[in-house]
Amino acid sequence: MLRPDSNLLVSVAAAKRASHASGRVDGIDVLRGLSILAVLVLHINLRIRIAKTFGQHWPAFVVSDIGWNGRYGVIVFFAISGFLITTMCLTRWNCLENISLRQFYRLRFARIAPMLLALLAVLSVLHLSGVPYFTIRPQVSTLPRALFAALTFHVNWLEAQHGYLPGNWDVLWSLSNEELFYLTFPLLCLLTRRRAALIGALSIFVVLGPFARTVLSQNPMWQENGYLSCMDAIAIGCIAAILSGAIRLPSGIRSTLLWTGTALAIFVAMCKQIVSQMGIDRAGLDVTLLSLGVALMCICFTQGNKPGRMEWAWLRWFGRNSYEVYLTHMMVIFPALAVLRRVDPHSHLAPLSYVAMIFLSGAFGSLIARCFSEPLNRYFRRTRAASQPTPAPIKVPAMND
Repeated sequence: MLRPDSNLLVSVAAAKRASHASGRVDGIDVLRGLSILAVLVLHINLRIRIAKTFGQHWPAFVVSDIGWNGRYGVIVFFAISGFLITTMCLTRWNCLENISLRQFYRLRFARIAPMLLALLAVLSVLHLSGVPYFTIRPQVSTLPRALFAALTFHVNWLEAQHGYLPGNWDVLWSLSNEELFYLTFPLLCLLTRRRAALIGALSIFVVLGPFARTVLSQNPMWQENGYLSCMDAIAIGCIAAILSGAIRLPSGIRSTLLWTGTALAIFVAMCKQIVSQMGIDRAGLDVTLLSLGVALMCICFTQGNKPGRMEWAWLRWFGRNSYEVYLTHMMVIFPALAVLRRVDPHSHLAPLSYVAMIFLSGAFGSLIARCFSEPLNRYFRRTRAASQPTPAPIKVPAMND
């Protein structure tokens, strides 16, 4: 009878303890993993339709739930991002009115810029070389115009006005929303000065979000990807982090809120027909409810932070590398599709193709995170920290962003 290798079990257990001690919240990493999977499956499904291959006999709602939830996956990222960044600020500066603009922007640069700049350099080379699926159509944009949009965070506006950029450029629409929000977030913290005033200011985004997705524009792309259409999700995450830092919830209430948040997220993402029949999506409230559900889960996962179960380790792995996977996965999917169309022109191996492309995308993103973006992130943070006095420790849950 085969017995588990005790050394392997000890190593796995040690890795779990190290992850937990580092301040990572395993539940949030699982949410991130689910979100990046939804994005990956969407972008594969656009090219190898589940409904026309291995899902031919599946109910339509199952195909929709599996294959068309990528946008909701990005909304989950937005809510998590707002929660994590705000909690990071509370951890570092104790209260948001003490936030340092210089340090905040430097931290964002350390996390975002190395990967973004490297991606734009590679995409420019691919465009200039005329590589299929990476070449910008002249009727949409020129290369300098696309680079300018990416570096000034308005790819979403460019696409809403002129049409979709190639797949690996298109993913930058979400970064445009997120980073523009974070350009203004610390200024908002300094201007409001008080917790209630900051929550009130952030609530304006929450109120405007449903209107931006419905009546403030007649452009479908702008309704989905515009600034006000997405920033309410980030704002809800920020508000949740502020409340989580101020109020310690008893375990019984945390359990209730966790189930409530989970039910809200599942309802919006997996019960689209009911959501549509109730008019929730037409009122623009689907994103609001999904973001609220995610925010509740983030509060509960953070305040009751425990090491995750081993069977979810692969999802946490995806979640921890989600930024790199998100920005680079089309570089895996497009070449893989080219090979598959030669080897399997009738998509008989579609299920295996999905699995292969998903895990190759994860491996590629993990490699880039380990060898490039994370070392540079640590370098820029360490360079700044060396010139600053060591702050007193603050008893706020450490976060992983």
